[in-house]
Amino acid sequence: MKQNKIAKVKPLIETRYLKLYEAEYENKVGDIRTWTIASRKDNETIQQKFFENKKDSPDGVIIAAYHKELKKIVIIKQFRIPLNSFVYELPAGLIDPGEDAKSTIGRELMEETGLKIVDIIKNRSIEQVYVSAGMTDESLAFTYCTCEGEVSDAYLEDDECIETLLVSQEEAVELITSKDKFDIKCYLLLQSFALLGEELFSEA
Repeated sequence: MKQNKIAKVKPLIETRYLKLYEAEYENKVGDIRTWTIASRKDNETIQQKFFENKKDSPDGVIIAAYHKELKKIVIIKQFRIPLNSFVYELPAGLIDPGEDAKSTIGRELMEETGLKIVDIIKNRSIEQVYVSAGMTDESLAFTYCTCEGEVSDAYLEDDECIETLLVSQEEAVELITSKDKFDIKCYLLLQSFALLGEELFSEA
């Protein structure tokens, strides 16, 4: 079957953390169409990705953390400007220049929650997942890990309004039936933890 083919991608708007591009493509019946793409990547990287087959790399990390001592998962409740509201999320953040995903995971978990990573659960973690492919090419390294320590907001940046929550299996069951706002990744982790409990963070 014939598939859509992208002919060119041109930049529209560039800000510090987000860029907009317009992709021109020919659809499967031969019509020329355009699509607006939101991206974290600069124009040079976008051109290489679309037309030189350069391997895509994750823009950030998302962290599914389990506090083994307390037998609870770590989620956050963060105020998000686009929603003008708080939303339940997982700890996450962008990979800074010179960082790799592993170092970003440790930094972001500490900054947002005050907790320290103990072990990364490799058989559960995924190197790269896409968050909303109809709108953006943003991708994240989705990492399962164990952590330790006490929750603290001492490392938050000025713009971050974050409350850290440690959630038991029983509390996860209750939370997913609430009418609160959820990031989909957080909601799916809560669902899985409600069903599987500590087994979700095993190496088996």
